[in-house]
Amino acid sequence: MRRKLVAGNWKMNGGLAANAELLAGIKAGLDNPRCDIAVCVPSPYLSQCAKDVAGSAISLGAQDVSAQDSGAYTGETSAKMLLEFGCRYAIVGHSERRSYHGETDEAVAQKTVRAIANGVVPIVCVGETLSEREAGKTNDVVGRQVDAVLAAIGADGLGKIVIAYEPVWAIGTGKTATPEMAQEVHAEIRAKLVKLDAQAGEKVQILYGGSMKPDNAKALMSMADIDGGLIGGASLKAADFLAIIAAA
Repeated sequence: MRRKLVAGNWKMNGGLAANAELLAGIKAGLDNPRCDIAVCVPSPYLSQCAKDVAGSAISLGAQDVSAQDSGAYTGETSAKMLLEFGCRYAIVGHSERRSYHGETDEAVAQKTVRAIANGVVPIVCVGETLSEREAGKTNDVVGRQVDAVLAAIGADGLGKIVIAYEPVWAIGTGKTATPEMAQEVHAEIRAKLVKLDAQAGEKVQILYGGSMKPDNAKALMSMADIDGGLIGGASLKAADFLAIIAAA
């Protein structure tokens, strides 16, 4: 059975005092958790949060990673740098990066390759917009995004990634895919992974990233191919994040 992963994506939120309070609250509420836990924090706070989660059940993650190892890439952060701060994970290809920063499927694939090469686990985000869903293109869009990554990493890299399905229309809108709707897409993703490598494909954690909250987490994670959540707003409240961890 695949172990669940609950990863918080703080997005561009936080502050020194707020971070310390939030992490202290999460750590205080953890009681022998039976799932993997991560917080993906803004890069200026990696040093602070690395110290705050040290020795706990919480792993550290970044919200992006460069496709380059080093050089004249102003504003970029390499996987090697993230590793020095103790990052286990890096979110790659989040819908906000694809939409606001024009990241292509190829760019996401390159970042995935670079993260793996440096020992950082990429949480690869895929998902469709509302117009794409309404046009019946969900499987085409998600399939294209997944295929780009699989073509770049091959079967050897399959056991070194996490995938997060995030229906763009359900992020920050209050809308959520039903567990059955989410499972349908997760199953399609799983089929692609298994086709590449049956054994490794069954082990990949596929997270749901579309407004998972305490009141829907259990139902979503009860689905066969939903292995946890990439949590946005609910990860900024210790009680909510802990409730989702408990549901996992």
